[in-house]
Amino acid sequence: MRLDGKTVLVTGGTDGIGAQLIRQLRAKGAVVIASGRNAERIAATRADGFEVIAADLSTPAGVDALVAGLGDRPIDILVNNAGVGTNYDFRSGEVDLAGAEATYYLNLHAPTLLIARLLPVLKARPEAMIVNVTSGLALAPNAGSPVYCASKAGLRSYTLAIRAQLKGTGITVVEALPPMVDTQMTAGRGSNKLSAPECARQIVQGMERGSETINVGMVKVLQLVHSISPALARSIMIRF
Repeated sequence: MRLDGKTVLVTGGTDGIGAQLIRQLRAKGAVVIASGRNAERIAATRADGFEVIAADLSTPAGVDALVAGLGDRPIDILVNNAGVGTNYDFRSGEVDLAGAEATYYLNLHAPTLLIARLLPVLKARPEAMIVNVTSGLALAPNAGSPVYCASKAGLRSYTLAIRAQLKGTGITVVEALPPMVDTQMTAGRGSNKLSAPECARQIVQGMERGSETINVGMVKVLQLVHSISPALARSIMIRF
């Protein structure tokens, strides 16, 4: 898809991968609208010339606020990028039930609601795209973040199903699967993390190519292993 002139909504666009996506999409000539929930980062992103709609997508009110902020403007591309993790490990006794609920809502419920509510707008465009940012952990979970893994696996299944439903409508349904990326969310966790700019570059490149699946960084290797033996992929990843 040619991105020049397209209007793109990127959720979670004020930090991490999203902050890089909005800049790289703008550099391609797209008109970019971001959503975010941190007041300081929203202000900084607006100062950089972006439109930002304040919306906490871990709540139903946040989804309503984002849709209301868009009004009746045409949207060509919806990028469901906003994501969060939470402490949920029975081995250490760190189980945050409220955080789990917010994680499921932000990572899974909000994207499904936004797609449903914006689908008429997307269908009205000559060509359109939905990009759901899942994770390599949607293929094979690790032991350390079961709620995050489950929410991303749910979004992956949803993406595959609606791709089949929307075939022939002019809407390309894309899944982007990053590895662990060096962002504020992953601070202090893991090593050999992919940089956020490089992750965004690979996603934007995949969007331009019209790829239905964008395996980012080392997820290419995980996807290959998973295609040969899902059990082997699970046995490797569950140790982390």
